[in-house]
Amino acid sequence: MTPSGKRRVLGRAAALLALLFAALAWPGLVLQAQEAPAGPMRPKPGVEPQKPTKRVEQEQVIRSRVNEVIAPVAVRDAQGEIVLSLTQKNFHVFDNGAEQSIDHFDLGGDALSVVLAVETSSHIEPMLPAVRKTGIIFTQTVMAKSAEAAVIGYDDEVNLLHGFTSEPDEVQAIVNGLPEGSSGSLLYDAMARGVSLLSEEPASRRRVLLIVGEPRDTGSVNTLGEVLRQAQLSNVTIYSVGLSSTLADLRAKPSQYEPPQVSPPGTYGVPTPNGQLQTPQLEQQVQGNMDLGALAVWLVRTGKNLLTPNSLAVASNATGGFHANVLKDATVEKAMDSIGGELHAEYTISYHPPGDEPSGYHEIKITVDKPGLTVRTRPGYYIPPPPA
Repeated sequence: MTPSGKRRVLGRAAALLALLFAALAWPGLVLQAQEAPAGPMRPKPGVEPQKPTKRVEQEQVIRSRVNEVIAPVAVRDAQGEIVLSLTQKNFHVFDNGAEQSIDHFDLGGDALSVVLAVETSSHIEPMLPAVRKTGIIFTQTVMAKSAEAAVIGYDDEVNLLHGFTSEPDEVQAIVNGLPEGSSGSLLYDAMARGVSLLSEEPASRRRVLLIVGEPRDTGSVNTLGEVLRQAQLSNVTIYSVGLSSTLADLRAKPSQYEPPQVSPPGTYGVPTPNGQLQTPQLEQQVQGNMDLGALAVWLVRTGKNLLTPNSLAVASNATGGFHANVLKDATVEKAMDSIGGELHAEYTISYHPPGDEPSGYHEIKITVDKPGLTVRTRPGYYIPPPPA
């Protein structure tokens, strides 16, 4: 055989051996691929990711349903005094007219988680010293011995000044040193932050959002209706101490840099009832004449904002708390003391609604079987419809 022929034979033999080794190695490669841990699947360019199945969507909707409804209940007699002598048998709970079984009943003993949200805007600068003095009252009457609290300050921004703590001295120091901020008031964003913080607390704790500020908002991303929906679903009770915007304007120091006012200091540039001059007393009277319950239900159903200066009163009404309108510095402390007194003297009732409850607004009504008593609780809760 010629040298060139030998090279061709050797070349073919080498090729056959290479094919043989590849065939023997292939199953091992396949086995390695099967045993390798699966990494994240990234979608190919231009390919739409697979959408969740209807079963997954349905499970998500079920998880968003209300598992437990917790209702704070304040009962007072004809003289306005708190009644503490009732038992579980005296109460009847109705959800959309259907009586429910009470699963949990307590009188002021459940552990308490409170978020204190305080307006720190420059607009309330004349009243800020009085607000700072409420630190000791908040720790003694609201926190008492068993509560934990977090503090939020808000103006043009919403700032968490202190996370949840059960140390009253830390909370008092934060309130005593509240800084003066900018002129804005992101009230609804502060409320949303407070509700969010409370929703992460254990379900066994009573959740309370206490707001001290003006009933005005200057451009929050969140709407009041959306905040109240989430507060109801998260079993958050909103109490509020309303600082008078009119009183703040009357006490404000004049500034040469301010633009000319379209109405006298301390008044609103909008029509008032019978053309009366807007004063703190008229402000309180107008707010007291509104149907806060109807406004609260409308807000929760629509998810919209409120166009009247009653946002804090409506928020408290919608969740079972109460609103104190402050006209004098001394009443800031008195209002805080009243809220603390009620928080530790109210009944807590909870029930589990049916698992197939329909979407929409659910009215809660709680009655007692003793005459002459007034019952205040949250008016209801809203279940959003399932996604289309």
